[in-house]
Amino acid sequence: MKPYVICHMMSSIDGHALTDGWDRAFKKSAGELYEHLAQQFKFDAWICGRVTMQEIAHGDGYPKGLATAAIPRTHRFAVSDASCYAVAIDPQGKVAWKSNLALDSHVVAVVTEAVSDDYLAYLQSIDVSYIFGGKTEIDLAQVVRILADELGTARLIVEGGPHVSGSFVNAGLVDEISVLVLPLIDGRGEHPASFEVAKDAWVQPTYLTLTSAEIQAGGSVWLRYARPA
Repeated sequence: MKPYVICHMMSSIDGHALTDGWDRAFKKSAGELYEHLAQQFKFDAWICGRVTMQEIAHGDGYPKGLATAAIPRTHRFAVSDASCYAVAIDPQGKVAWKSNLALDSHVVAVVTEAVSDDYLAYLQSIDVSYIFGGKTEIDLAQVVRILADELGTARLIVEGGPHVSGSFVNAGLVDEISVLVLPLIDGRGEHPASFEVAKDAWVQPTYLTLTSAEIQAGGSVWLRYARPA
């Protein structure tokens, strides 16, 4: 059974999601509010892309030459009873984890079969779980099924970045959209929007129903949308 999937985003009024260049104190308070609202969803897994996970992992590379033979392209679960999982979309295997925990959640790397044997051996050496999302590209629907079938994931929260969130929406996998709109105009047109996919990959507009709108401390607005029944 597919998990209930929530896409939780933080955005400026003009629809930009990247926070670099924002005032440090503003960014800190916005981030704290964003995380507080996320906890209300009571999720058992959260998922981010490679760039976001690299910032969380704080790694600077991993040792090469660990693989002494070809490693089978089969899922590996070092832990299967965690209270929460941190799922990293990392097709080529670039995030250098220092341990198998990210923000107190057990790490599950989502890679392709094109990943190197050395990277898989490295993940095994630090007890990071991994699953294969496709041969050369990630099939998010397949990933979601694996998380549900193998780890019992019931509520999955997608926390970006913009391409991961956009890809989940574009694949028709999202049940609910949550957007914290901040009292800020970013103004940098080259910055990604909250939801993006590769050029010409967007299938069609996604129409939603507003379920709630709440004013938050400091002037932010928390908007929640559901897919029409």
